[in-house]
Amino acid sequence: MHLEYIYRLLHLSMNRFKILCAVLMGFLLSNCRNPADHSDISTASLKELPVLCQEGGMPNLFVSETGTIFLTWIEFLNDTTDALYFSTMKRDKWSTPGTIALGTDWFVNWADFPSLAVYRGNDDFLTVHWLRKSASGTYDYDIQIAQSQDHGRHWRQRFIPHRDSVAAEHGFVSLLPLPQYKMLAVWLDGRKMVSSDTPHANHDHGHGGPMTLRCAIFDTEGYISYEHELDDQVCECCQTDAVIASSGIVVVYRDRSAEEVRDISIVRFRKGQWTTPKTIYTDNWKIAGCPVNGPAIAAVGDTLAVAWFSAPEGVAQVKVAFSFDGGETFANPVRIDEGKPLGRVDIVMLSRNEAFVSWIENTDHGAQVVAATVGPKQKRGENIVITHTSESRQSGFPVMEKTGTKIVFAWTQVDSVSVVKTATLALHE
Repeated sequence: MHLEYIYRLLHLSMNRFKILCAVLMGFLLSNCRNPADHSDISTASLKELPVLCQEGGMPNLFVSETGTIFLTWIEFLNDTTDALYFSTMKRDKWSTPGTIALGTDWFVNWADFPSLAVYRGNDDFLTVHWLRKSASGTYDYDIQIAQSQDHGRHWRQRFIPHRDSVAAEHGFVSLLPLPQYKMLAVWLDGRKMVSSDTPHANHDHGHGGPMTLRCAIFDTEGYISYEHELDDQVCECCQTDAVIASSGIVVVYRDRSAEEVRDISIVRFRKGQWTTPKTIYTDNWKIAGCPVNGPAIAAVGDTLAVAWFSAPEGVAQVKVAFSFDGGETFANPVRIDEGKPLGRVDIVMLSRNEAFVSWIENTDHGAQVVAATVGPKQKRGENIVITHTSESRQSGFPVMEKTGTKIVFAWTQVDSVSVVKTATLALHE
């Protein structure tokens, strides 16, 4: 697929989207003089929903265009076998888990976990990814993608979106549904980290060349029509994230300079081509190693909100920055933590001027998953505690999605065994 074709595909859909947004905005403005203010969100309406998880973790969430929430997680069946399960929420209950895949040779990692995405306009067409070892090296693994056209009852033959055939790291994937039954995959690609004279040698982070950021576009049949390198040197093991704004695709990730500055960068697909990577805000965090703490992004139209963790000069902090022009420019960030954050952020949009952000904070009562409403210039309301957690890696990355008038949370609870927990938080409209 040529870049010009992708541009026309997105441009046509975005024009229709802008017209719809204008009509809806006019209706809302004429019928609602005082938009909902979510600064008074509290845990009074927090409701835990049981998940049929015996022992597992690394949950992830996705909300389709119809508002259906999908949950995925890895179930630890025994010492050698893992399973990727999924469930959907119906009337505030999770459906009986469906099995996507089983494996004895997976790369299972607290920070690099599977995901599910739904093709636009059809909740039956699903795509999932997980990671599978490709060689004996610690970080030698490939991305595995499987697809279903019947809402997960059957899964079609898996494929690998990267075609380098190099035993290296390929992970931290973001899946983004595009118009006309296309899917974008963005990932960290370690093919250049393997030295050229030993292309399949056992290696670790930091050997050979740089980690890169790459993407590919495929369809419901698994046909890969487009591949591209987005950034030729990035941080080695931080999550990526991607959204579609009114003006096109937006990808955020932790970058890496030659001087070991690891701030958050953005690339955008505009007018048939990808923009040059640009730093969202200069934290100037110099760290000679990956912090394993990626950014999160959410969008409404061309309003973007990006949340991230940073620790310049050893001062840990969680920040949120807004853009009102599709990521061309960003306002100065708002710091929202309480002084001892671990990061592991997520974000959803509540409106064009409000975002809801979650992260893990160390407190006098132990580690907690906390959340807060944030505007372009300040935090709105107090932090609320979603759950108590562990600061260990085993507790993973809490995630959330918004559907209708509620927010759904998922996290790994670590006790004698680790299990997946979820909860909903009602919004006051």
